[in-house]
Amino acid sequence: MNPAVAATTEIDEFLADVLPRQEEEERALRNGDPGPRIRMWSSNEPLSLFGAEGPPVSGWERVSDRFRSIASRFSDCREYEFELLAAGVSGDLAYTVGFERATMSLDGGPVGPIVLRVTHIYRREDGEWKIVHRHGDPLRSETPG
Repeated sequence: MNPAVAATTEIDEFLADVLPRQEEEERALRNGDPGPRIRMWSSNEPLSLFGAEGPPVSGWERVSDRFRSIASRFSDCREYEFELLAAGVSGDLAYTVGFERATMSLDGGPVGPIVLRVTHIYRREDGEWKIVHRHGDPLRSETPG
């Protein structure tokens, strides 16, 4: 088989497995339920979270605590979409880069749009892709001065 075709197939299989599960967990989190996100993540070290809010954390206890805290602030997710910009697979490691767009409430406030730039790193564990790193930050429309 052509190596380029094999790589494309591997990426396609990875995305077909991961993206639907990740969309489910992101919607749940934005409706106050951290359970699906916690299940999507590895609990095996090393792990790290560079979230859109709060300082970076590492280690399963701190990362999972942050997910519970974040979920307690989110509610009323009316829309969620992930725009994939790039993805790759190499052995038991993979990554995605893209934009998350949601319409939801933060801290009980009015429902409004939130856009994050996100990068995820995944590790295959016992045949299942698990997230081991997330970096998300708000997309700002201002032009640097």
